[in-house]
Parts: sequence; C-alpha cells; structure tokens
Amino acid sequence: MEGWRSGYSSVERVLRHYSRKVRSEKTRENFCVTLMQFCRFCRLSPDELVALSPEDASSLCQDFTDHLRDKGYSIRYVNVSQAYLRTFFRLNGFKGDMELRVERYHQPSRYRKKAEYIPTAEEIYRMGYASGSAKNRAIIFMLYTSGLRNSTLRAVRIGDVREELERGLTAVKIPVYPEMKEVDPAACKGNIPYYTFISPETVKALREYLEERKRRFGELRDEEPLFCSDSNQVPREKQRFTPVSKNGLERMVKRAAKQAGIEKWRNVTAHSLRKAFELALRNNRLDPEDREFLMGHILPGTQDPYYDYTKTEELRKKYMEIRFFPQSAANMEEIRKKQILDMMKLLCFPEDRIKRVEEALAKYETVDEAIEEIRKLSLEGYRIKENANGDPKKIVSEEELKRYLAEGWDFISVLPSGRILIGKST
Repeated sequence: MEGWRSGYSSVERVLRHYSRKVRSEKTRENFCVTLMQFCRFCRLSPDELVALSPEDASSLCQDFTDHLRDKGYSIRYVNVSQAYLRTFFRLNGFKGDMELRVERYHQPSRYRKKAEYIPTAEEIYRMGYASGSAKNRAIIFMLYTSGLRNSTLRAVRIGDVREELERGLTAVKIPVYPEMKEVDPAACKGNIPYYTFISPETVKALREYLEERKRRFGELRDEEPLFCSDSNQVPREKQRFTPVSKNGLERMVKRAAKQAGIEKWRNVTAHSLRKAFELALRNNRLDPEDREFLMGHILPGTQDPYYDYTKTEELRKKYMEIRFFPQSAANMEEIRKKQILDMMKLLCFPEDRIKRVEEALAKYETVDEAIEEIRKLSLEGYRIKENANGDPKKIVSEEELKRYLAEGWDFISVLPSGRILIGKST
C-alpha cells in the first residue's frame, strides 16, 4: 500500500480496498490510469463523479466504453476498463438499486485482437544473429530460453546474475522477486517469487554483451539493470542505470524477426518468445510441476521445496537436458556464414572481395573463429558502390541513425557487425 495515496477520498477508498484484496501493483496502476482517462473524458474530478445520479454515472460510463471501442481498443481492454469503473462506483456507494447499468461487449472465448506468431527454434536463432549486436542477441536468446516476460527481463539487475556468471556455470539461474516491481510494477506477476535459467547459448551472448559494456562504462555495479538503455533520449551518464524501455525492446524483437526473414515478423513479440519457451519445455517432456514453476505460474505457498539447494540443482540438471536449439551447430554456422555473404552482395561488393571472404569462412568451422581474418579485409572500410539507380549508401552506427533518418535517408539493413546500412534515393 505504501506509495499508493490520493487526495480524493473516493480514490483513496478504492486504493485501500486494493491494498486489502489485491497484491498486484500493476492492478492499482491500471485502475488509476483508467480512472484518469475517464475523468478527462467526463471533465469531472473523481469526487464529482461519485456525486452523480446512478443514471448519469451509467450513461457516462457507457459513453466512455463505447468511445474506447470506437478508438480501436480491444474488447478485452474495454471490458477490463469498465470493470475498474464499476469497482470505483461500487466502493463509493453505487450498490443495489444504485448499481451502474452498463452493457459489456461480447468477448468470444480465447478472444485475441492481434495475431501472434510463435517462431521456431531455428528462426529464433536467426533472429539472434540478425538482431545487430551482442546485446540484442542476448535479449532475444534470454527471452526464449528463460521464458521471462518483457517487464521482468528489464527488471533483472547485474547483481542477480553476477555470482553464477563468475562461477562459469553454463546454465545460469535468473531469480524473480517482488522487489523487481520497483523497476516495473508488472515485473513479478502476483508477487510470486520464482526462478528460471538461461541456456549456454544465452550465457555466451550475455558474456559478450557485458564485456562490451565494461569497455564502454567501466566496471559494472550490482544495482545496474542487466540490459541498460542506449537511447539518445537518455543522458549518457544515466544510460547505465536506466533499463531498456518496454517499447524499445518490442521494436527490437520485431525488427530482428524481419531481418531474419520471418514472413510473419509483424506478429512476433517478446511474449511470442515466452510461448516458444513453454513449447520447448513441453517438447522435452519436462514434468508439469517443474514446467509451471519455470514459467512463474505456480501458486504461492507451494513452491518452497524448489528453493532447497538440492532441488535447485536437480532442476538445473533437468533444464540442461532441454535442447532449445535442436539444429546441429554445423547447420547453424552455415546459416551465419550465408548471412555474411548475402550481406556483402547486398552491399554490392565486387566478386573477388566476396570470394576472399568465402574462402576465409570455409577454413573455419565457426564464424567466430573466422571473424578476425574477415576483419583484416577491412570490409566496412571499403567504399560501397552505388546501386543501379546511382542511389548512395552509407554504413552508420546506431547512434547516428536517428540523425540520418531525419535527413531523409532510409533504413536498409543491420550488418552482422551491428552497424546499419542506409540508403537515399536521388
């Protein structure tokens, strides 16, 4: 309840009700947002609303929910908003004969307004390496192999993983706890503490990202978010202490899906990767109780045995048996090699330069082993040819992208190095 206070007695009454009945910080936040929208719609304060007659209050509430629907909000959002308003009025005396008379919108079973596409393991792997940076790759792999929600992943701190990373474990434990709500009210749903793990592929990507971050900011502190912001809207000195934004994370996932060549990339979200995680647990026949725990679904009071050290290590061992990327490593490396060669063709490099890179890749089993030799070719220092129409191209950093877009340049693609190819029509 601490921090949830209001100068309006009508609102304070509802907040006190939620402090007794509801543990979720997100519920209280959603109620306040809905009531604020309703007050603006009616041009009345909360205390003025509860002074209305039941007929007038019902009419305004119906008009407001119809207004939300007309603006394109989902049926579920409209009905939930109406439920918040019903609670507000009911707790302020609108009961029995005075109860609001407002029609709900019909919501079909398993209704979902937006289409959703759950990518395959191979597509997620491609997303990781098409995402443009070690940071983005670590985020995508972590969403998939941990099953964390967008809000929860952004609330993970360096201190939550430091010990196990320093111990060199290949499956690192990720704790989820109520204090994460200080970063995002939705970070620990239902205030249910649990933990999950990340796979060896994710640990590798995470180590690469953290090493890059150390070179940029110096030694990392426990209180810093695991994935910090690099937005130009955040002052540089505050970036390391500011988590990546919710919308920024979603945009990155969608962009990576597009770069990976997924046909339904518009329907890929962070939550799609959480569903892919659940599918991986099912396909590997993990016990239903363990599966529910790793998803954060288990009910309060029943998960105590999972925090026993023996049980934790037993669950870690089971987790390690899950094959999140069942394709052979050789096949996946061939995909990465092909991406590099395809990108060179897109950049209009001459055939002899492409052939030299192809020969360098053929000498090694993995791209990581070949990368130094490829860099020696100074590929990105090479002057890029114009396309057939004579339109210029540039390779820029992510920090420079916003300025060039404002000058009329167009985004083309993210290079394997993380730099960005842009073009301009003449």
